[in-house]
Amino acid sequence: MDRTPDPVPLLHAAGVELPDGADVRLVGVDPVLSCRHPVGEAAAAAVGAAGAWAARVGEVRGLPPQTVTVDVTAAATSLLGFVFQTLDGPLEVSRTFSPVTDVFRTSDGRMVHLHGGLPHLAEGTTDLLGCRAETGDLARAVSTWTADDLEDALADAGLCGAIVRSASEWAAHPHGRLLVERPAIRLTRIDSDGPDGPGPLSGPGERGRQSGSESAGGRDASAAVRPLDGVRILDLTRILAGPTIGRTLAGHGADVLRVDSPTLPTVEAFDVDTGHGKRRAWCDLDVPEDRDALLRLVDGADVVVCGYRPGAFEARGLGPADLIARRPGLIVVQVSCYGTGGPWATRRGWEQLAQATSGLAHAENPEDPQLVPAAVTDYTTGYLGAAGAAVALAQRATEGGSWIVEVSLCATAAWLVRLGAVLDPVTASGLGDVSARQQQTPTERGLLTHLAPVERLSHTPVRWDLPPCPSGVHLLEWPTNAG
Repeated sequence: MDRTPDPVPLLHAAGVELPDGADVRLVGVDPVLSCRHPVGEAAAAAVGAAGAWAARVGEVRGLPPQTVTVDVTAAATSLLGFVFQTLDGPLEVSRTFSPVTDVFRTSDGRMVHLHGGLPHLAEGTTDLLGCRAETGDLARAVSTWTADDLEDALADAGLCGAIVRSASEWAAHPHGRLLVERPAIRLTRIDSDGPDGPGPLSGPGERGRQSGSESAGGRDASAAVRPLDGVRILDLTRILAGPTIGRTLAGHGADVLRVDSPTLPTVEAFDVDTGHGKRRAWCDLDVPEDRDALLRLVDGADVVVCGYRPGAFEARGLGPADLIARRPGLIVVQVSCYGTGGPWATRRGWEQLAQATSGLAHAENPEDPQLVPAAVTDYTTGYLGAAGAAVALAQRATEGGSWIVEVSLCATAAWLVRLGAVLDPVTASGLGDVSARQQQTPTERGLLTHLAPVERLSHTPVRWDLPPCPSGVHLLEWPTNAG
């Protein structure tokens, strides 16, 4: 295809702006994956926005302006990042591919996408339907329900499922109409009573390092100092979209500590793929000592990323308003499936459900709706969340304030729908030689082969300083600078 993708109109459709004077270059074009939407270019634009805003934070701290370059094929490949990694053999992902995770037809002729990506979701769904986890049994059981009744029953039971809708149906839905015109990144400034005034990275992540005024006064521009050096990211997320935010920011120098619950299931391949550049610790919020330690981490954080359903942390007194009241100047990034407001905000959701309910799958093939063959809303939402965090860091450095950043799988899907089903899947170039985009990292378990960072900055390297590691390896505290 004889054209060069422009990130500005791509991001404009998402309601996202680049910093004034930013130089973001996308190399290559869609279709890369066999689909009708320009998902590779969208992902590349989101990564580019994250890099450009991180670079702007670097400028505030004394670094020179930078050109951000993103390869579209590499960005498209990253949407399947968990597939392209080996550690003493391929990492296990089969548990996420339950027979329950599929599309089934209901008694009224509609299609419902169920999701059983974790054992308790698969078991709960089959219990609700009164059948075994086998495709034939599931199809027969679903065929006795109407689509609306099944969708609501799954939600009431804390399970996952969504009707496959067209974009127009979703736009008319009580929840969908809240999201279809919402920007893919939503930023809200919160003025608080504490010391949240402007200043180059005024948060405690700068503690013990060169001050912003010192760096602006003459840091050696040739030094390999990265834009987010010393910025502390508290990563309270799991499974792809949320963890991708911390991984992206870690590539620009941020100190990222991911905190996991010892009682919740996870998927190793997803954890490894999104675990680059992070420390990892356990925290059981039902243990008072752990809760106190988590609050101390909040006190020392610049950014807290919350990847659990809206309302889950609020019920424990740890919602965004609670955290900002405790730590004025904090940036809270909320990532979810259905967004933070409206009748579906507290519903559980996954990648496939966002594609199904938003109209993305329908637009791919109106006669026989099909998903984009990648975790496109997961990873792209993660890149957008990283961009939003970097925007808020830059804004805080010049304006002050506390900030809430909201991203969601469905808002990202709505952006892709707005870009349009404009491509011919038959012309897809494919991923090509993926090994050319991989690198190797030593870990305690052996040599990990994985995808390299997608973006390149003209002055500072994009790299992950820490290899992925199991949770619980690190303490529930910020490391000292010497450590």
